[in-house]
Amino acid sequence: MAVIDLGAAVFDLDGTLIDTEPRSRAQWSRLFDAHGVPYDDALIASFAGRRGLEALQELVHLFPGRTAEELFEQVVSYQTMPGMPSAAPVPGAVELVRTLADRGVPLAVVTSAERSYAEGLLDELGVRGLLDIVVTAGDVVTGKPDPEGYLAAARALDVPAADAVGFEDTPAGVAAVKSAGMTCVGVVTTQPAGSLAGADHVVADFKDVDVVPGPALRVPGALDVRQGRSQQGQY
Repeated sequence: MAVIDLGAAVFDLDGTLIDTEPRSRAQWSRLFDAHGVPYDDALIASFAGRRGLEALQELVHLFPGRTAEELFEQVVSYQTMPGMPSAAPVPGAVELVRTLADRGVPLAVVTSAERSYAEGLLDELGVRGLLDIVVTAGDVVTGKPDPEGYLAAARALDVPAADAVGFEDTPAGVAAVKSAGMTCVGVVTTQPAGSLAGADHVVADFKDVDVVPGPALRVPGALDVRQGRSQQGQY
């Protein structure tokens, strides 16, 4: 087991606190299908953890006559369509946030999502009121893997980035946390464990994370991917 000192905890949202990845993949797939644009699993996976508009700006050449803004509006419209996959809290996530709040640990969320969407999910989880700050896509100039969002959270919490722990489920998110100078815990909910190799620690989900006196976090020394509860390879 490893023990991590904890000055603040900063969480990604989609795929980290709540598993929206099946729905997200369905949305992006539907967008490509609607325009007759070929795609594969790797292309859809490349959106994970990033601001959708930024990702689309790199791919807009595949959609002649369309702007990235139009495409993003279209993909967002799919969220509430019938038949879209539902979202569920990542195991142990809500309990961990509540425990940290009870211990007085400064808490933030840094997400690539728009504010209304993010706050809706946080309300759904019942943790919005426990967070000190929520940094969304509209609050930064450059999205993940740039560290801007995590550095903004550290400033808002008045905690040195080096004293904070960031939780992420994607390579882009892990890169952002590490570039900010935070300790990174990768959560294997949406990506294979190997894709989170840049994290300092990797866990199957938040049931593997314990809060101990300090306050500090206790996590497994390494994730046994053969016996872990990860969903790697599911999508």
